[in-house]
Amino acid sequence: MNTALKQWKEAATLILAAGRRLGADSLSSRTPPESGAAARSSRFDYDVLLLKRSAKSSFMPNAYVFPGGMVDSADFSSDWLDVFRSFLNCPGFGLRNVSQPAETRPPIFGTNRLKLGSPIPGEVALRICAVRETFEESGVLLVVPKKEEERLINGFQDTFCSRHHSEHKLRGDELSRWRALVNQNPSNFIRMCRELEVLPNIWALHEWANWLTPSGRYGRTRFDTAFFMCCLQEMPSALEDDKEIVRFQWSTPPEVLQSYQARQLWIAPPQFYELSRMCRFPLLNDLHSFAHQRATEGCDQWLPVVVLQDERHISLLPGDKLYPLDSSSRAEGDHTKDSPLEDPPDASELHRIVMSDPYTTTLQITVKPKYNHIPPVTEPALAHISKSQL
Repeated sequence: MNTALKQWKEAATLILAAGRRLGADSLSSRTPPESGAAARSSRFDYDVLLLKRSAKSSFMPNAYVFPGGMVDSADFSSDWLDVFRSFLNCPGFGLRNVSQPAETRPPIFGTNRLKLGSPIPGEVALRICAVRETFEESGVLLVVPKKEEERLINGFQDTFCSRHHSEHKLRGDELSRWRALVNQNPSNFIRMCRELEVLPNIWALHEWANWLTPSGRYGRTRFDTAFFMCCLQEMPSALEDDKEIVRFQWSTPPEVLQSYQARQLWIAPPQFYELSRMCRFPLLNDLHSFAHQRATEGCDQWLPVVVLQDERHISLLPGDKLYPLDSSSRAEGDHTKDSPLEDPPDASELHRIVMSDPYTTTLQITVKPKYNHIPPVTEPALAHISKSQL
């Protein structure tokens, strides 16, 4: 854990996309789309998992979020060296190298954890955190049997990382027992992996984004969050924990956006942005291939700078004409502005999220994404766009 951070707590989030299966148990967990959303989402062959936070949560109560949470010291424990013993001679425990220059990497990925006292690379620990939190919050367990170690090692550069993944199957009672133990103490996740002889499937998680919480928007706690993408072959079973999470649902990206605009649920700007980006991929195979291929490029650190214009809250993002230039210090300072936004004469470079009210959000984007990423669909009506139209 990076104890040098003063304003942010490190966290990891997992965008979990899964192909649909026809079983009644999975269909019953889906949110029935409105008639308009049904037509727009008919091209989509996958759903994304969203969890509703408790009304008692101190951070974004009642919001629908991707699974994830704060990094724990157990995620950086040296005990993981024994669990991953067969991978210690593989650079980064077998994770692929990122081509982004080290000096431009977001600190959450680029910080030398060994200097902070942990032998576990940050990119490994963050993925462990995402897998653990997903298990705690939703019951979905993304692990692989240790007996597959040799195939994993031999397949890193071959087909293993280029196909979808499946959840690990445990008996219901065994799954519930371990989930309760991990919720009580994150270090029990290490114990669970040892006793069940499984490995957190860190290789199924693809680096996707890095969002930081702006000042004063969602309470006092601010997070520096690594976003990962994972694509599963079929929808796993999920169950809310009745503590932090009170409901879960599987829906297509356009269905979620339609429900948000209809004021049936609330999502934060990062979720709105990333779901709009996923609207570019109606097919799970295309989403998975893009996420897998792009992940080695790296990503930007995005700290939204919130300003006011005509009673609208506008979140400026890196690349926008008005985004602060002092990027080297923006993660330590408070750049939220109370003064109205005044666009310069030439405002062609736009990268912003515009909120007229909590349920009315639009994206204004004219800049090209860095690191071979893809821009979001900027109009809800285009959420059914096909790949051939890109």
